[in-house]
Amino acid sequence: MMMKEFLEFIAKHLVEDPDKVFVTEDENDKGLIFKLSVGENDLGRVVGKDGRTARSLRTLLTAASARQGKRATLEILNGNRK
Repeated sequence: MMMKEFLEFIAKHLVEDPDKVFVTEDENDKGLIFKLSVGENDLGRVVGKDGRTARSLRTLLTAASARQGKRATLEILNGNRK
């Protein structure tokens, strides 16, 4: 499973409205940037209490990308901005 699909899979299982989960992947000279967009009502579920869920997602993404020799950043957006 690719990192984008992996992130999308996890996020869809955290939220109440999985149809509003979108992940985009961009690459620049510093590495990969993943933008995770969820519905406005689901933002709290993805960020989690004290940001713990977001930190866990970032840790998983960092570890997975490091195994591929890449650096990754995760941005979490609300309102289905792509």
